[in-house]
Amino acid sequence: MTAGPIALASDALLDLCSAAGDAIFSEYRSSRADEFRAKADDSPLTRADMASHRILLEGLRRLAPEVPILSEESPPEAVVDRRSWERLWVVDPLDGTKEFLGRTGEFTINIALVDRQRPVLGVLYLPLERVAWLGVPGEGAWCCVPEGDGWVRRPVSTADQGGHGAAGAVDGIVVLASRRHRNDRLERVIAFLEAEAGPVQRCNSGSALKFVQLAAGQGDVYPRFSPCSEWDVAAGQALLEGAGGAVLGLDGQPLRYNARATLLSPHFLAVADPARPLWRALLAEL
Repeated sequence: MTAGPIALASDALLDLCSAAGDAIFSEYRSSRADEFRAKADDSPLTRADMASHRILLEGLRRLAPEVPILSEESPPEAVVDRRSWERLWVVDPLDGTKEFLGRTGEFTINIALVDRQRPVLGVLYLPLERVAWLGVPGEGAWCCVPEGDGWVRRPVSTADQGGHGAAGAVDGIVVLASRRHRNDRLERVIAFLEAEAGPVQRCNSGSALKFVQLAAGQGDVYPRFSPCSEWDVAAGQALLEGAGGAVLGLDGQPLRYNARATLLSPHFLAVADPARPLWRALLAEL
């Protein structure tokens, strides 16, 4: 019998993230940390990417041998039949490789369990902080820290922030954005929000950390209009949905995964409070 997302959201999964994170941390501190080769899409691939990939593949196969794995670093021949997979892991062994090389510390491990095109479990692990953010839509979300032989799980909810992200700390809207991607559409979003909701504070960070910040109440919205892939988003969507937020395509519907020929993610809005009318008004403008 196939284990459900709550059963798979176990300390064993968090221990696996920790092991992969330790491998990344070791490479981050090594004298060869700046070595990389360019992949076919010209994105960098480091020793840390591959070390994490190998650990996660082996561990996920032990944890759920019946569930296939779609990793950013999987060779094409390993995932040629992926469209027939109803249930799968979607993995980015090192999200934020450019941040790793740039020594910003802003990188994560992303693991999502996707069932019938929807993320039903997500973990974002921060290797330098040794903290995991875990979400199961419909069940909850937790910030997990190691203690002794196990993990302490602290529930997190966007509702604890009044459904208003970081607005308890500042007036107006906190927009979370990529450190490395800027475009005209994002600037138009910021202008719209300033006109409709008051001052806008923009906070830039790398990798999937924006989803963590939304779940932790440190932002209101993360608009994404620059290219990224499904393994960059799926775990963050599960975390945010578990915490009470949403990741919406420009059609206003939750994103789906492994549903198209491409693995590029559609443009989206990730929001802390999906019931807020402001976001529907913004989507209508887009």
